[in-house]
Amino acid sequence: MRFIIKNNLLIPATIQEDSLPISKLSSIPQPPLHPTFSYNPDLQQLLTGKQLLPEDIPFPFEEIQSHYENGCITYRSGIYYEGKKPVCARCGNKEAHWFAAYPCSRCGETCLYCRHCIMMGRISACTALIGWSGPVPDTKLPATIKHWQGTLSKGQQVASDHVTTAILHNQEHLVWAVCGAGKTEVLFAGIEAALAAKKRICIATPRTDVVLELTPRLKSAFPEIKIVSLYGGSKDRHVYAPLTIATTHQLLRFYQAFDAIILDEVDAFPYTVEESLQYAAIQARKPSSAMIYLTATPNQKWQRECRTGKRAFTTIPARFHRHPLPVPKFEWCGNWQKQLQKNKLPANVLRWIAERIYANKQALVFFPHIPLMEKALLILRQLDTSVEAVHAEDPDRKEKVLRMRAKEIPLLLTTTILERGVTFPNIDVAVVGAEDAVFSESALVQIAGRAGRSKDYPEGVVTYFHYGKTEEMIRAKKQIVSMNREGIKRELLDK
Repeated sequence: MRFIIKNNLLIPATIQEDSLPISKLSSIPQPPLHPTFSYNPDLQQLLTGKQLLPEDIPFPFEEIQSHYENGCITYRSGIYYEGKKPVCARCGNKEAHWFAAYPCSRCGETCLYCRHCIMMGRISACTALIGWSGPVPDTKLPATIKHWQGTLSKGQQVASDHVTTAILHNQEHLVWAVCGAGKTEVLFAGIEAALAAKKRICIATPRTDVVLELTPRLKSAFPEIKIVSLYGGSKDRHVYAPLTIATTHQLLRFYQAFDAIILDEVDAFPYTVEESLQYAAIQARKPSSAMIYLTATPNQKWQRECRTGKRAFTTIPARFHRHPLPVPKFEWCGNWQKQLQKNKLPANVLRWIAERIYANKQALVFFPHIPLMEKALLILRQLDTSVEAVHAEDPDRKEKVLRMRAKEIPLLLTTTILERGVTFPNIDVAVVGAEDAVFSESALVQIAGRAGRSKDYPEGVVTYFHYGKTEEMIRAKKQIVSMNREGIKRELLDK
């Protein structure tokens, strides 16, 4: 789009003469809010806290321009410059190789655009990101906000109190909770307090399946609160709500929207490796806001900051059933890859698996790479034809997980795709090739966390089969032992 500035207003222009693409304007004037202007409430609902492309807005541009001229809408340049270097305002990309140019029919020039976030619609040098600066939608609260009647453990209660305080005082706080500690329930009091204070809150997580799992739980706890669920393809994309559950990718559409963001699985892929998602989380916060981080496995930097008092945090070192976390055992298994190439498994690995199949004890066995896992599958099906394997590209992945839950599969081989986010009540866990670089400290702790989660089956065996111990293996075991010690010290464990 091209604009001219007239009477201190940005005016769309259809001809090139005296007009410029928005990225070439030295400043973008913002008219004051006109108190008697009759704004469109549907436009208000759509744009509050958002940064959308013109083509994402199902209203005539004349109406959008009218709202801008009356102070209800803001225009921002989709691409701006730091010196001569372009920056994408939506995803924060500054890398030159993620920008490209094309002949643009909208501005009539060769236009730069960002390839990094193009899946969410193309942002180019003449794109205006459109937001809302008018009155915020009013949220009517029910007499009872939270309907959850459960009780928290002693460890959960401490974390819940700290989360509530951090949200009400716009602070940052890390909840470092062991796998299976019940993190979701810890959030309920903080969410209730935020809603009561008319704050807008978002729970963001890297993975769609976690959004789908959390949504019914939150709707059950807050049945009279409007909740939207945002992920690729969701129908709630243009709905305003006081409580939002979203993938971290969806935060790219928000700008200074939330009074509090709860970032779940902050250590998980892709959030940890995509700087644009970390940028999106910062952009989606209001300037004065709270950020709550949830994880079972903070990285080494965050662990140091916790130990040295540089980061506010609360640990939940024990599960609600008050049994200790299963501590992994290390077992050397020789050059297991070489043996697999000869269609054999190490004797101790085969024995571990056979014992569980014959005892009718379900197990998850993790492999670092798909081809090696598939070789092992052929060997193990000689023991039991119902053994299965699963990985990220498997079209039957969800069905196999359901069959495992239904106890139709005795043994499931898997890559790190099942390191988190799945719960089977009574399983043992093994890692074959725990020395592989794919098994980080975080991954190994999460894998160990699959065992012993149920109050009916609180114990489980976790074994790391290896061809040489790694620092990651040692740190993972040390972290689990340390949490158990803290659980005993704080009287959160029965033994």
